[in-house]
Amino acid sequence: MELRRGSLILAVLGALQAEQYGYTLRKTLEDCGLPVDEGTLYPLLRRLESQGLLESQWREEDKRKKRFYRLSTQGAEIYTRLLAEWKGIGEAIAELNRTT
Repeated sequence: MELRRGSLILAVLGALQAEQYGYTLRKTLEDCGLPVDEGTLYPLLRRLESQGLLESQWREEDKRKKRFYRLSTQGAEIYTRLLAEWKGIGEAIAELNRTT
């Protein structure tokens, strides 16, 4: 459970290197093999924004108001750090699997 939550945070931060609104973000994650329901995604987006990792802006597109999200400067720094940690963990697990 915690692994999925952590990987979802990393995936959201990575996907939001390019600005997206909620629906397109959800579709991007799903297309990459990480389906997430709205009841999980939108609270996560609000939490990441309140932590200063994301910025959002309401805009009208196709005559509908949509909230667009993107990484903040702090979010980009955290993403880089988390990605390096994730890769390190993956390498350690791969090494353990080779030696057992």
